[in-house]
Amino acid sequence: MTVHTSTDLHTTFLFPGQGGFDSAALRLAEKKYPQVRGVLERIDAETMSLFSRRISDVVLGTHPTDLRELLDDDAWVSQVAIYAAGLAAYEILDAQGVRPDVLVGHSLGEITALVAAGAFSVEDGVRIVAQRVAVIQRQNGVEGRMVALSAGAERSRRLLELLDDPMLAVATENHDEQTVVSGPGEILDRVIAIAGQLGIGAIEIDAPFPFHTPALAPAVPEFAAYVGKLDQHPLQRLVYSPILQRYYEPDDALADRLAEHFVTPVRFAAAVRHLQAAGVHTFVEAGGRAALSKLVVRLTKGSDVRALPSLAVDGDGGLALDATLRVLRDAGLAGATRAPGLAELLAPTVPAGVFEAYWARHGDEVLRRIADDLGDFTPEPAAQAPSPGTGATTPAAPAPSSPAPSAEAPDRAEIHAELRTLYAEALEYPEEVFEDGVQLEAELGVDSVKQVELLSRASKRYGLPTREAGFRLENYNTMDKIVDFVLAELSGREAVAAG
Repeated sequence: MTVHTSTDLHTTFLFPGQGGFDSAALRLAEKKYPQVRGVLERIDAETMSLFSRRISDVVLGTHPTDLRELLDDDAWVSQVAIYAAGLAAYEILDAQGVRPDVLVGHSLGEITALVAAGAFSVEDGVRIVAQRVAVIQRQNGVEGRMVALSAGAERSRRLLELLDDPMLAVATENHDEQTVVSGPGEILDRVIAIAGQLGIGAIEIDAPFPFHTPALAPAVPEFAAYVGKLDQHPLQRLVYSPILQRYYEPDDALADRLAEHFVTPVRFAAAVRHLQAAGVHTFVEAGGRAALSKLVVRLTKGSDVRALPSLAVDGDGGLALDATLRVLRDAGLAGATRAPGLAELLAPTVPAGVFEAYWARHGDEVLRRIADDLGDFTPEPAAQAPSPGTGATTPAAPAPSSPAPSAEAPDRAEIHAELRTLYAEALEYPEEVFEDGVQLEAELGVDSVKQVELLSRASKRYGLPTREAGFRLENYNTMDKIVDFVLAELSGREAVAAG
């Protein structure tokens, strides 16, 4: 990977850390975007192995849950849930053709960013997140909290100096009027009291441990040793670290860098300003809630920077991601999509970047070959069973899915309803998303390979003839065009039958 200069960046994805989970938004996304379930299934396999529990049963179970309830559960649950939401948002955006120039993580979100960039597998990402919790739990006496102060970093440091406790530290610098401090609970009570006397607002944030504090120094070597045993792959996307205040380099030992996070502050405000100066004008939050996108709005006030949420609920109770995708399409930042998990399906041992480069060069050729082959493919007829007691064969009854020709003209509404059900069942989407004008690839993330398969199913359902060699899939990219195609084919068949 070539590390970018500071002049060719335009779009970044932000992966949130503590607090980056919105149960209602994740549930809305799961109903519309299959990538959510795909990510959770991979993570479920690891949480079952590690903890004998599926994270999807927690975040998508019959009982809606919020972040507070997750924090009251086992310590790993909230951390894995935040990681899962970030990856799910990334996969949805990727499937919709949004290509970031750089990825940025906030605290825990930096692990998500590195996984999204290909440095670790999704499964190893779960192990890293879980181990991050486990090594802290094994440090006897590490009890503490994190408190957000309505003051800048310098003023917050001066406040902490009044208490002169080595375990007390600035954990994150979010913007000029918000700094998060971390440390032992008893000392933080005194911080809150002094802040009140100085007219500085103070509120506890949702976190299971006091991250980014010297109190965690004993956990650093154990965590680094664990992560160092995992497979580290070359980064396929640029990643900027608000903790390191630089881009990750190809020769970085990520185990050591991630371990340093335990005791090093997150300078998010400085990272946003650096990226804005480098040319980034679109920040997309890939994860739950909309905390980071709101911080970007404050940090870039008065500029033309866009800050867009994803897995958050908007003011009307809808999914903010839907509006974000419309904005990105209008800006030309969401384009051609690819099959979610296509690399994993076709070439699981090939590095993601290699497959992506191959697909960019040969993908259209592969899809045309598949479409042509499927168009000419005729399955071998099934052997007919002999009639009982005679040894003779009897004609097979017509398959119920292939209705006999009728002299009546096909009904468009009926065909549309049947196709909508067929597509919804095959893709596990709600039927209502298959409106007439919906773009199968651009809006629903249905790649060309899946479209060919679905069109073949529809052809079989109605007993349509084999498509001609000149058939072009791109001419049938919406539901109304597919319905019209089936109607035209059926009308042609009826005309032949009548003649």
